[in-house]
Amino acid sequence: MSTDDHASRELLTDSFQRIADLVVGVTDNLAAATAAYRLDAEANTVAWLVWHLSRIQDDHVGDLAGSEQAWTSAGWHERLELPFEVADTGYGHTPEQVAEVQVAAELVAGYHADVHRRTLAYVRSIDGSELSRVVDDSWNPPVTAGARLVSVIGDALQHLGQAAYVRGVAERSISS
Repeated sequence: MSTDDHASRELLTDSFQRIADLVVGVTDNLAAATAAYRLDAEANTVAWLVWHLSRIQDDHVGDLAGSEQAWTSAGWHERLELPFEVADTGYGHTPEQVAEVQVAAELVAGYHADVHRRTLAYVRSIDGSELSRVVDDSWNPPVTAGARLVSVIGDALQHLGQAAYVRGVAERSISS
């Protein structure tokens, strides 16, 4: 193992751990009314945001690792009881579909925790050649595994920032 490979794994592990910690923070003691709160009729809810970022991470990292997603292999699709196709990640959801994500915070947090464990298992296995492996050549430049991981991290952090904001607004609005 090279020093660069070790450093890359450490950096990615730290990044994904920060995401997992933020998911716990935004879902801990999250009331159902707060999880489903919308700033307006077309806004995303905390529940939808956490579910969606977990689905994207599960989908993308599962694809990179060549492994089955937690969504299907661990039964999260059935446990969350959402009315979506198995392959649905939430990308392009309508406001009506967002409203259908009515799940207990503990369940969506549990799903993310499972995705996180699988993500770390993949990250522990990578090296420089894996990070430079082209995974999508339909873009210019082609997307590498490393670029895909950075994209997942950025997307998750953006969604978690949104979720924390919505939770804060919801808690102030509901308690008023």
